[in-house]
Amino acid sequence: MSEDQELPPLPAGAQPAPQPGQLAAPEPEAEPAPDGSLGIVFLVGAGPGDPGLLTVRGRELLEKADVVVYDRLANAELLHHCPPGCLRLAVGKAPGAPERSQQEINRMLVEHAARGARVVRLKGGDPFVFGRGGEEALALTAMGIPFEVVPGVSSALAVPAYAGIPVTHRDLASSVAVITGHERPGRQRAAVDWSAFGRQPDTLVVLMARSTCAEIVQALIAAGRPAATPAAVIQWGTTGRQRTVVSELGEIAAASAEMDNPAVLVIGEVVRLRE
Repeated sequence: MSEDQELPPLPAGAQPAPQPGQLAAPEPEAEPAPDGSLGIVFLVGAGPGDPGLLTVRGRELLEKADVVVYDRLANAELLHHCPPGCLRLAVGKAPGAPERSQQEINRMLVEHAARGARVVRLKGGDPFVFGRGGEEALALTAMGIPFEVVPGVSSALAVPAYAGIPVTHRDLASSVAVITGHERPGRQRAAVDWSAFGRQPDTLVVLMARSTCAEIVQALIAAGRPAATPAAVIQWGTTGRQRTVVSELGEIAAASAEMDNPAVLVIGEVVRLRE
């Protein structure tokens, strides 16, 4: 998930990442550490917000990390697992501030690993579920940097669960789709064909849909999804700030208009089970 939200305060010892422009555009060549060895990058899923949902493997890697590069959606409490002296770099953004480019983040990972460091790239949710972990893995591969992927608990499953909504159920939903509600900036054609989701799958889980919720609802209804289909928007899921609004599909955009990111939209009969 990559919804905009306030960046958590930096824990003691954490350092902000370099400002945009300090990292040149071209990807660097991976130069080994003085002893000739390369480090390694771990692409670690931090889970959807509740620090208790970090995996055991993720915690073990944080405890041994030399460098941690973390997203704005990774709970800052997780950084307390880091050892003294670990370099902690925030690569998210505060509202209104310039966003760190993916190319800059890729370069940071390459440069630190090339110097022999054990680098943890801590990403909200799961690295490979709309987390751009695939792009980072490709960049590391291109530069010859070893890496390991550590899956995390995805907000697409955990957030509905914390709101009392199972995304599948033998009597109500035998299929589920996880969809992005945020298209890549500058894309000429929409990547998501909403007309294909008029009837199936049974449950739709849409991430990053706050700014496009009304358009998504309109497209789904036009494609045949009944306006009376139960729907829910869950904000700040799995955290102490969690809030849930339930309505019919045709009314959910208006009912959740005051809610902000991060939020998950769930559509389908399973929403009825929340009660």
